[in-house]
Amino acid sequence: MKKIILLLGLIVSSTYIQAQSTAENQLGTWYMYNGSHKISEKYAIKTMAHFRYYELASQFQQEIYRLGVNYTFNPKTNLTLGFSYATADVAYNISSPDLYEWRLYEDLNLKSKWGAFNAKHRIRLEHRFIHKNIFKDETQNWIRYDLNISYPLSKKWNIYVFNELFLNLDRAKRFAQNWTGAGLIHQLNKQLKLKMGYFQIKTPTGVFKRLQLGFILNTDYLKK
Repeated sequence: MKKIILLLGLIVSSTYIQAQSTAENQLGTWYMYNGSHKISEKYAIKTMAHFRYYELASQFQQEIYRLGVNYTFNPKTNLTLGFSYATADVAYNISSPDLYEWRLYEDLNLKSKWGAFNAKHRIRLEHRFIHKNIFKDETQNWIRYDLNISYPLSKKWNIYVFNELFLNLDRAKRFAQNWTGAGLIHQLNKQLKLKMGYFQIKTPTGVFKRLQLGFILNTDYLKK
């Protein structure tokens, strides 16, 4: 009887340890760079590089690079056309082939003022060309809507909340992801900001927790 109890205890303990090792139970981290570089009154170059991990700084999940051209219609409306490249490890803590992906995207960005709050809306169309492995390639079309609301705490500090919905237009069940989070932005100088936040990623299979740590660089080549 004691041997049976001991065996059951080992099985339960093993199951518990495995459950604690799933991606859903980890606090992952995104290290981020985002940039906007104004080259004329109407045009700017948008750049981005993200390095994403299932854990604080280990268990690689994804790296993604983005480059786009932005055109400003007026102070409240602008449009970005661009492409991005990403590679990802789709499984946590086990060996798996990397996934490689090219994307073309179109962003419609709208700004509005709600009293002391600043609201930004982004509607993004993405055309994803996914190389899953040596034998399988796939094309998907996604639409994303992001709402970001910020509030100035002082001249140097802002607090923000955001929610972004992802829909896969090529699947019958179109819901793919929903990101919800909040954080702080600190203005270091006229060009550089630091960003620190926390958010959750909801998918059809689970909820994942992530930290955001990064910086934002905005330059204006018209100013000397």
